[in-house]
Amino acid sequence: MTQIGDSTGRIRVTTPQGSEAAFTVSWCALTDVGKKRKVNEDSVAAVPPIFAVADGMGGHEAGDIASAAVVTRLGEVQGESFTSADIIDGALTLALADIDVVGDANVLGTGTTVTGVALTLVDELPRWAVFNIGDSRVYQYLNGALERVTVDHSVVQELVDAGLITAEQAETHPDSNIITRAVGFHEKPVPDYSLLDVLEGQRILVCSDGLTKELTDHGIAHFLEQSSTPDVAAAGLVDAALTNGGRDNVTVLVIDVSR
Repeated sequence: MTQIGDSTGRIRVTTPQGSEAAFTVSWCALTDVGKKRKVNEDSVAAVPPIFAVADGMGGHEAGDIASAAVVTRLGEVQGESFTSADIIDGALTLALADIDVVGDANVLGTGTTVTGVALTLVDELPRWAVFNIGDSRVYQYLNGALERVTVDHSVVQELVDAGLITAEQAETHPDSNIITRAVGFHEKPVPDYSLLDVLEGQRILVCSDGLTKELTDHGIAHFLEQSSTPDVAAAGLVDAALTNGGRDNVTVLVIDVSR
């Protein structure tokens, strides 16, 4: 497991509109190896303007090295208040080269998921750029409602999209651990991108599938709603995942926006 940046932090972000439009971002990152795994292959970067979680692929050697490569390269994108999709793509391309050096030494190769949010500017207005490769997820909790922002790149998600199984059936499907997109294996990283407004009272959760294997969206919403600060929310989510089985490494990154 590799952690880049501070596990907890708080920054004030100014915008082109001036001090009256400034906002505060606070966060907490927390990870646990879980109850079944011997190695934590998750990695996390909390280095403004980027916040990301990477989950090294289980069953492939050096998954922890692959996830570390991704967060390390993303962590190098710092020193500015905002970034862009082109810069994120460049960091992931560099990470791919790092990963493939290791992967070439293994029969199965190696790879990792990555998902996260990054502060960006669109028409001089601050937005969250949400990016995703694989089945780690980004959620938004706002005004009492939980929204899953990312779409999994997985076999079961394709079955759900095709109407062949329900979302509930996907959670226990035998192919639930098979992803269809990753960083690694000499394939160009192709993230999905979307945008979220930066809003007061917004809470964002970035997590590996070690959380979503153990908690339903209802359970996730409960902890995001009941917790007053990111560190309390993160601790509650990880503890609940472990209590419910802890079958995989679990990593959560909770981010709050305030004025």
